[in-house]
Amino acid sequence: MNFKVNKQMFYNALSTASRAISSNSPVPILIGIRIEVENGILRITSSDASLSIVQTLSNEQNDKLGLTILDEGSIVIDSRYLIDIVRKIDSDEISIEIIDGTLTHFSGEKAEFRINGYRPSDYPTIDFSEPSTRFEMSYELLSNVISGTAFAASVKETRPVLTGVNMRSDGEKITCTATDSFRLARKEIALSAEPFSVTVPAKCLNEARTIFAGEETIHIALSEKKIQFRSGNTVLQSTMLEGNYPETDRLIPTAFNDDLVINRRQLLSAVDRSSFIKTDNMTIIRLEINAADDILISCKSQEIGEYNESLNAVSYEGTPLDISFSGNYLSDALKSLSTENVKIRFTENMKPFILVNEGGDDSILQLVLPVRTYN
Repeated sequence: MNFKVNKQMFYNALSTASRAISSNSPVPILIGIRIEVENGILRITSSDASLSIVQTLSNEQNDKLGLTILDEGSIVIDSRYLIDIVRKIDSDEISIEIIDGTLTHFSGEKAEFRINGYRPSDYPTIDFSEPSTRFEMSYELLSNVISGTAFAASVKETRPVLTGVNMRSDGEKITCTATDSFRLARKEIALSAEPFSVTVPAKCLNEARTIFAGEETIHIALSEKKIQFRSGNTVLQSTMLEGNYPETDRLIPTAFNDDLVINRRQLLSAVDRSSFIKTDNMTIIRLEINAADDILISCKSQEIGEYNESLNAVSYEGTPLDISFSGNYLSDALKSLSTENVKIRFTENMKPFILVNEGGDDSILQLVLPVRTYN
């Protein structure tokens, strides 16, 4: 293998590829990035056995690539060394050549590196064939779906299926749901697709939001086993999470006794002011409502102290209410909504409550479970 390529474009591609690298990969060679040149194409592949990325670069796609292939071939280089070498090379063009077995020579204007690589034959074969269920989504819509749901997925591996976002299509709309058992986020989008129900790792969705930023349209293909996001020269692929996703519809209340409409930023700022007052590493907010102009938000910790603030709402319909909940969960829910005012709907003091946009997009819903306190 022997080729030359534009340093910056190569570095950008490697930086994207590094997002699929895990230092805890069960397969040691997956710490590396596979580089392959053939038929006028530079192909860069990375994977952690679950999340995989492949980028196909050519002069036809981008005349600034400056790809010159002197000898076809492939090599796997440890991502930590590879990215550092390319970043530090002292020229706008970088030359890469295998000189002996897996010993690889990197050169710029004066700087040279010789790095031991891995045999490409030892790199796992990754099937990037496109699944049969396919649809398209604008990047803006995809980003809104991810930002409105993925944060509510669990970060604990005790129930792996909860670390993902459940995507379900009935043929006319796609419903995306995430929950960690203490909160729930749901977003519905009107989009025709074959019926399906899969659970996508939240990590994959967050990476898709980052990798494809700036693209207009994202092509999505999925099966029961994997999901792909394609745009331009990049494919992001992930295996699905196994297991039955819980029936979350029954968790969402259908009847409410109290409705609070309040300025979203006002409430978000009040919660943020209390964020440093923690008990057992949690900020527990107490909300007492008597009327629209008689609202008290408070937070107390025996070790740190307490915080109190009076708020005024746009409106309140209901009876006096006293409820406590996680400040972090409420803050995340408020950030996912977009209207100036939000509506918070309550049933009882110890029952889940929901947050929705007021007079705007009603396709997104946030649910938060209260916590029991002994104030």
